[in-house]
Amino acid sequence: MAEVSMCSSSGSTELTPEEERIMIRDIALAAEANTKEGDVFYLITQRWWQHWIEYVNQDQPVGGANDGSSFAEIYDSFGSSMLKRPAIIDNSDLIYDAGSEDSGMGIEIHDTLLEGRDYVLLPQEVWNQLYLWYGGGPTLARKVISAGLSQTELAVEVYPLRLQLLEVPKGDRSTMRISKKETIGELHRRACEIFDLNLEQVCIWDYYGHRKHALMNDMDKTLDDANLQMDQDILVEIINHGNNNASDGCASYVQDNGTADKEATSISLEPSKSNLNVAGGMSNKGMSKTEAVQSQNLTSSIRELDNASGHTGVSTRGSSCGLTGLLNLGNTCFMNSAIQCLVHTPEFARYFREDYHQEINWQNPLGMVGELAMAFGDLLRKLWAPGRTSVAPRPFKAKLARFAPQFSGYNQHDSQELLAFLLDGLHEDLNRVKHKPYIKSRDADGRPDEEVADEYWANHIARNDSIIVDVCQGQYKSTLVCPVCNKVSVTFDPFMYLSLPLQSTTTCTMTVTVFSSDGSKLPSTLTVTVPKQGRCRDLIQALNGTCSLKQNEKLLLAEVRDHLIHRFLEDPLISLSTIKDDSHIVAYKIPKLTKNTKYIQLIHRSQEQVTSDAHKMSGWRAFGTPLVSVVSPDGPVKKVYLERIVKKVLSPMAKIGTSMDTDVTDSTMSHAGEDSTETCTSSMNSNDPKSKVLEPLELPLQLLNEDNVCIDLSSGEEAVQLPSSSSVTVYLDWSQKLLKKFDTCHLENLPEVFKSGPVLKKARTEPLSLYSCLESFLREEPLVPEDMWFCPECKERRQASKKLDLWRLPEVLVIHLKRFSYSRSMKHKLETFVNFPIHDFELTNYVANKNSSQRQLYELYALTNHYGGMGSGHYTAHIKLIEENRWYNFDDSHISLINEEEVKSAAAYVLFYRRVKTEDVSVSNGVQTCASTQK
Repeated sequence: MAEVSMCSSSGSTELTPEEERIMIRDIALAAEANTKEGDVFYLITQRWWQHWIEYVNQDQPVGGANDGSSFAEIYDSFGSSMLKRPAIIDNSDLIYDAGSEDSGMGIEIHDTLLEGRDYVLLPQEVWNQLYLWYGGGPTLARKVISAGLSQTELAVEVYPLRLQLLEVPKGDRSTMRISKKETIGELHRRACEIFDLNLEQVCIWDYYGHRKHALMNDMDKTLDDANLQMDQDILVEIINHGNNNASDGCASYVQDNGTADKEATSISLEPSKSNLNVAGGMSNKGMSKTEAVQSQNLTSSIRELDNASGHTGVSTRGSSCGLTGLLNLGNTCFMNSAIQCLVHTPEFARYFREDYHQEINWQNPLGMVGELAMAFGDLLRKLWAPGRTSVAPRPFKAKLARFAPQFSGYNQHDSQELLAFLLDGLHEDLNRVKHKPYIKSRDADGRPDEEVADEYWANHIARNDSIIVDVCQGQYKSTLVCPVCNKVSVTFDPFMYLSLPLQSTTTCTMTVTVFSSDGSKLPSTLTVTVPKQGRCRDLIQALNGTCSLKQNEKLLLAEVRDHLIHRFLEDPLISLSTIKDDSHIVAYKIPKLTKNTKYIQLIHRSQEQVTSDAHKMSGWRAFGTPLVSVVSPDGPVKKVYLERIVKKVLSPMAKIGTSMDTDVTDSTMSHAGEDSTETCTSSMNSNDPKSKVLEPLELPLQLLNEDNVCIDLSSGEEAVQLPSSSSVTVYLDWSQKLLKKFDTCHLENLPEVFKSGPVLKKARTEPLSLYSCLESFLREEPLVPEDMWFCPECKERRQASKKLDLWRLPEVLVIHLKRFSYSRSMKHKLETFVNFPIHDFELTNYVANKNSSQRQLYELYALTNHYGGMGSGHYTAHIKLIEENRWYNFDDSHISLINEEEVKSAAAYVLFYRRVKTEDVSVSNGVQTCASTQK
């Protein structure tokens, strides 16, 4: 076993657990804020770390679950009973059970360790402090490197490249570890050091797959840029003395097909002097004890992983088609989960199980010369073959790492980034267009959107035509508006998936006054809780549950300013953030009328004296809150009918002794020439027994007609023609005598909207709807300053506003929930629960192309989950086998049946929806059928 240091722990004997916790927390916070490339992190066993966490938190209250968003936050995450102080740090369970001082590679850790399960990464400052207090070891240092698609993210290189060096002509072999950020020059120097050679004597080849791939002579190029992969071969060739041309010298020993010349190497490969056996693997002869043990471990591991029919030691359902697991090769759960979702997409399962090779585009410079498509197809066939145990995706991972080196090694990666690369790479490998034509897009020039969108799509298909486009690609409408000249630019761009933001889900309160249009109740004020980033439909839904709506009623929202209706909030997608805090929101209970409905706005006016320098004048000004009712006219409407509608909405506020004729019937809305006197008299008498002795109430009403001229409604039975607009304005001029007959206080002093609730220590989070995420994504927003748009009219770069709309939806809609945000050098994860529909995901109203008659209805069939924090997380997949109509959990090689209720969780990361086809309920029939010949 590697030596374990017995450093004294007296440095912390005077510290309490609480003092240790606070000191380490403060050190961690400072280290996290300043992490940069080249810094050193240290592996520490999860077992010891967990013990220490519980020890220093034993006096703390039990906290909630850690979301993993920040390294330092874990210090306050655990509670425990009294615990003893941990012993010295013992990392021996992370390394091979053998000394590695003679291996030339330093201390080797196990290949299948998972961060968060087996080990934790500590910044150097934290490790130094813990080591000072506790001692122990061995010390396992790893550097921070740039990673990701853009090489702007930071990651700890837990597993540096392990390269197999083959020296020719001698045939000696050695293994070395080296960072992928080191240069070819450093690789060259260390190879010469290992084999005791002079730099001038040696040239090195990229010998991937036992074939000469490239002569590595650019000494400043990094191994990452050179696409070197884990465990690949490097040919170290001694060139002829006196021959200064390295490539010529190397070529004398290695044939063009990459096979070593038998005559030159046969003598040097005798068992007693070589580390190679006849099978090409490592031999125990001539090795140190450490090398022998590592060789045996590695060889047995490879044999077990590559033997599809061998016992794997894990349980999996391999007897049914589509229920085959993928072995975890070391932090490859990110890849396994994405692959399972793709191979269970019915269209892809059908395509790759048939003869797809004829569609491979071998010459596409943007593709992977067909190798990625073939590797994926082979893997898919293995996963769909009957009677198999778990599959080791080692060949696929090797191809993936070859063309996307950011996914090489054994570090954890982002499943969505891998998915994006896979979809794009498979598309280019399978692009049916062999020679892409150059097409210049024309400006819209005022043409209809439908025409421009079809033109853009045709141009796109002329250059991009594959099974990926057929299944996964849709089309945006992108609108840019210049803030200076108002120039509008519209383009229609393809998309492969939607990346939806997770908006803040803190709630707020809104106060609304509810009025009844049928005269049944006095107005009431309600305060409801709604999502802070919600829409009008959220407010209506909250009000529906508190204001006792009848079955035939609905709510009409309106924003009231200066005693007038500023706007009706009829669109359910209007954002609540557009309503000002000092506005007044009114909800009117109105009947659910659908035919020729017009709103009658009753505006209240009172007389006031206006004094000028010359004389006094009388004028009418608005006061109180407008009232709303509805009418469904068919031609001219009698004045008496409109008067009775007004009396009906005012009736709850009438004082005792006020005669109210409020019976509104169809006969009272009859056209000119029809008599309704009898009905009116009858209704008046039936409503109030005292009406015979009371003076009938007369209201001074005026109708604003089409020409903005007021028509008196209190003179006779004649009919009037209502304006053609959907909203009709009627003025009620309140005299002092009339004011005494009603309690108009109910119309005044409306409360303001309070959108901000009391300040709490911690904001309460609510479930977030997937529809809300989609609406946030489609909301018009200004471009960020670094992405400013060049306006063709202004000839200047402008911070234009951008609006995205969905125009064309694909057969399979992939939705990525943006759970990861960035703070300085670290990623943070949002643990927000998103309530996504499993069935009936209705997108028809979100498609801007209103000429499309097709209903856009989708059903969930797969998703990836991410559990834990960014560095210590784990990926799984939930898959629905459509033929069985049952859901399964795919956790690498472990597959288990789950209920549909278990599909939804806060771990959901990437969602896969398929279009529901009413004419064919089971479109995937035949895809899920076992194929005994395809393996």
